[in-house]
Parts: sequence; structure tokens; C-alpha cells
Amino acid sequence: MGQALGLEVSVCYALPPVRGRLTHGAPLAPLVWFKAGGAAEWLFEPADVDDLSNFLFALDPLVPVMGLGLGSNMIVRDGGVPGVVVRLGKAFAKVERVDDVTLRCGGGASGILVSSSARDAGIGGVEFLRSIPGTVGGFVRMNGGAYGRETKDVLVTCDVVLRSGERRTLALADLGYTYRHSDLPEGAIVVSAVFRGRPEEPGVIQAEMDRIAAAREESQPLRSKTGGSTFKNPDGHKAWALVDAAGCRGLRRGDAQVSEKHCNFLLNLGNASSADIEALGEDVRAKVKAQSGVTLEWEIQRIGVEK
Repeated sequence: MGQALGLEVSVCYALPPVRGRLTHGAPLAPLVWFKAGGAAEWLFEPADVDDLSNFLFALDPLVPVMGLGLGSNMIVRDGGVPGVVVRLGKAFAKVERVDDVTLRCGGGASGILVSSSARDAGIGGVEFLRSIPGTVGGFVRMNGGAYGRETKDVLVTCDVVLRSGERRTLALADLGYTYRHSDLPEGAIVVSAVFRGRPEEPGVIQAEMDRIAAAREESQPLRSKTGGSTFKNPDGHKAWALVDAAGCRGLRRGDAQVSEKHCNFLLNLGNASSADIEALGEDVRAKVKAQSGVTLEWEIQRIGVEK
């Protein structure tokens, strides 16, 4: 059914001309951390903001559009993703100093690049972005956070291109941030964001980045095919502790496994399908519900259609 859906969409619309790269049937598995899943009906890598805006303006409004960053917090289902997947490349990965405490960052810039640029500029307070395996666009959409800090603590404004092609600058208050959630409209692509920190010595910033990196290395399965933190922390609980208490550490379904190192991470041990990974996550949710009465919510995005 998923494949039929993709075919049906593809014959119903024509694509506008672009200056960037537009690929039909682009495999997404190589672009996501789980290294599993189907293809994008169309993968669009725009040349710049004008290219993206003009494309979305001219594209049939019924065609679904979604953004893809580093693919770290995502399960792409095996039947693929109908419509257009937008991936921001090098043109959107610049980080510029605005003043003594402020950076303007492209939507395709990684957390490592942002935190390193802040260090070089003597701007503290954004070190936590070093630990989030994603891009600025993803941080802004999901209110990404770690080690006691969230995107909402440093964001000033963001520039987005709406599904209609309209460009808009949104202030922090416009985003309706809650835990791992924003009110950004569906199909909107974050093309840049302004982050504000505080004056700090580069050496102090580097020491904090080193501390965060060491803590991640010790506690998380960083060298595995994983999607990052799988479930949101429920109020008053840690998701990993609930998973562990339910006896799910090391639980497997085919080549999909709950990490033994950090059991809020799911792993692809080799040839797991996205269906295996998602089903394992549902197994975990059921066991946690039965053991503790708590219903875990997915933090990982699950996109596309089943095969």
C-alpha cells in the first residue's frame, strides 16, 4: 500500500524547476543514523533560500513536504516517504557572529559546528548543542536539549520558509515551546536561527564541551547504528529507568535491540528493517505500561509509510 501511495502522488503533480539538486527515488537509509528504511519519492537539496522558497511556492499545495537534517532522531519506514524531502546542504551550514554574545546559524549547521563557533567567539551557554547529533533546523523544531539546557534557553529568532513558500521570521514566543515540541507548522523548513549566549573564556567553554563529550561517550552507544534518545522523559520519571525496570535492557526483535549501555536507545545490529526497530519500540512501550502504568511517548520521529 505504501508503494502504491508514492506512485499515486507522483503522477498527480509536476515539479517546478530548481537550481539545486532534485532526485527521484532517493534512498534515505544512508542519510539516517539507523541506516534503515525506504526512499524519498523526491529529495530536494536547494541551492539557497530563494531556490527553496520559489520551489515551495510553485509546488502543488497537496504534495507533502518535510525537512531532513542529520537523520539522527528518525525512523524512516520501509515503504518510503511520499512527496518531497528537503535536505539543507552546505549553503545552509554557515555560522556567523552577530555581536559579543550572539550567533546567526544556518538551518543545516550541526550542533558541533555551532558550539565550536561559539567557543571561538567567546560565547558561552550553548555548549549543550555539542551533545545533540542534529542540525539547527531540527533543534529549533523539536526544542532539542541535553544536560539541563534546551533550545528555548538560547533561541532569539528563527527564519523559516513555510509550505506556501512564504518566508517568515519567528520570535521565541511564536514557537509555543514545550518539552521536545514546538508549534512550527507542518511543512515549514527552518533555514536559520539566532542564538544568544553569554561572554565566556574559550578555555572554560572548551572544558565544558569536553566534559559533555566524555559523559556522552561513557553513557551512550555513540558508535552504533542508533536513532538517539527514543522516548521522552515522562513527568517525574527517566525513560531509561522505566525501560530498565520493565526488563527491556538488551531486548531484541530480529537485528533490532534495546541498547545494553543505555536502554533509552534502540540499535540496528546489522540488517534490521525499520519495521523491526519500530515494533521493538512498541514492545518496550507495552512492557513499560504493564510494569509501571506509564505510557512512554516516542521522541524519535517515525515518518513515511509501511511496506
